[in-house]
Amino acid sequence: MASSTGLSPINRFITTHNAEGKAVFFDAVPPETPLNAIEHGGVKFGLQYCSEQFPVQMNGDQDIQAYEKYMNDPPGLTISGGTVLRTVDMPPGSLSPMHRTVSLDYGIVLEGEVELVLDSGEVRTMKAGDVAIQRGTNHAWRNMSDSKWARMIYVLQPSKPLDVAGATLGEDLSDMQGVRASV
Repeated sequence: MASSTGLSPINRFITTHNAEGKAVFFDAVPPETPLNAIEHGGVKFGLQYCSEQFPVQMNGDQDIQAYEKYMNDPPGLTISGGTVLRTVDMPPGSLSPMHRTVSLDYGIVLEGEVELVLDSGEVRTMKAGDVAIQRGTNHAWRNMSDSKWARMIYVLQPSKPLDVAGATLGEDLSDMQGVRASV
C-alpha cells in the first residue's frame, strides 16, 4: 500500500541461523523500515541496515546488535568503520544541498527521475535502475518531477581520506539540517 508520498513502504528481511545451523529469518526486528524526516526539504531517510565494522562481524549477531542500536539513534550519512544501506525519498522538485562524504557510495534510482549535480556544474539525469558510483565528490541530488516523489537506495562504504589538488577532502554536509556528522 502506497504512503502519502505515493511510494510503497519498504520491507527488509534479515536472516540469521538457528541453533541447528539452519538459515532462518530474524524476526526480532520487524520488516517495516521506519522513515525519518530530515529537516531539509521534507526528504525522508530509511535505514535498511548498517554495520560498525568492515569486514562485518556476524558472530553472535554482533552486526544485528549494531543495527538495532542505530535504529534508535541513526548514524550520520556514513559510519567510518562500517557500511550503511539507506533509502532516500525525495519530494517533487526537491534539491539537496551540495555535500561530500568520505566514502565510496553506490546510489541506485528505484523510482522517478533524479539528477546528479556535481560542483563543477556537470549534471546527469538518472532513471529507475540507473546507478551512480559516488567517489568522495561534492554533489547534490534533484528530483526532476514537479508532482511525484522519487526514491533512491544507497550503499555507503567508508574510504580513506581523498587527496585532490593538494588538499585532503573531508566530509562536508554544508547546510544539511537534521543530518548528523558521520563518525
